[in-house]
Amino acid sequence: MSSAGNSGSAAKFCSEISRDNDESLGASASRIDHWLLVEYRGLWSHDALAGSGMSDQVKARLAELIASRRRTRLLLIRRPDRRRRPGLAVYVADSRQGAERLARLDIENHEELRVVDPFQAAAPVEGPLFVVCTHGKHDRCCALHGRPLWETLSEQVDEDSVWQCTHIGGDRFAGNVVVLPQGIYYGRVDRGDVASLLDDHLAGRISLAHYRGRSCWSFAVQAAERRIRAEEGLHRLDDLSLSSVERDPEGRWTVSFATPDGLREVDVVAELGELTQLTCTAEAARRPQRFVAMPR
Repeated sequence: MSSAGNSGSAAKFCSEISRDNDESLGASASRIDHWLLVEYRGLWSHDALAGSGMSDQVKARLAELIASRRRTRLLLIRRPDRRRRPGLAVYVADSRQGAERLARLDIENHEELRVVDPFQAAAPVEGPLFVVCTHGKHDRCCALHGRPLWETLSEQVDEDSVWQCTHIGGDRFAGNVVVLPQGIYYGRVDRGDVASLLDDHLAGRISLAHYRGRSCWSFAVQAAERRIRAEEGLHRLDDLSLSSVERDPEGRWTVSFATPDGLREVDVVAELGELTQLTCTAEAARRPQRFVAMPR
């Protein structure tokens, strides 16, 4: 029986329920191509941008920048050790396969964003950039698991390579980290997982045990990719390249990936998963949509 249906489960952390149910991490990365990360040192409310202390003009400008490119996500970022430093950091990233890019712009204050387009003005920097969701006002699991995860990552990589960030999706999979520019989502990452995850990523490998997917692909494509990687032991990031995606009238996807051993095709269907608590504040359990890769 799903633990989300047990009496008193509403008081449990959503991430605990998800772990208890052994809910799959696969095919759960938000669909994002472009990223805009803006350093903000004030408090993060549930709706981080709307509740920030930035001027209405800056908020409107950020909304305009997000709307100017399809599938763009704005994140507010911070590092507690930078609270008294002059200037603010702004990052932009492109996660599309074959077009990956990470760039940084340093500004004196947020008002500069009213006249500067970070996507055009930012200077390329080397990655990776690790952003860890610590947005406790959005979901308490993000603070519970995200803050210790960020602290551990901060001890092992350069300070400018890891930031706390606002909501990235999938609160119940906390601790969550996204690696840019590739848009790689990892979930259920604890302190003890950090060293091996870093070793894998810096060697160009996917840490499949924590892999939620890559943001440049739809959920169906993410499900197919994960199945191919698991079945064939393909852990290097560049082992797979998306070739084609087709959907038939009945809603089944056929996804083709180029691999070192040739083309692989996988069929994917969508179905409803087990009842679970999607967030800690959800009033009732729901059955999230799952994307399942089928054998051919």
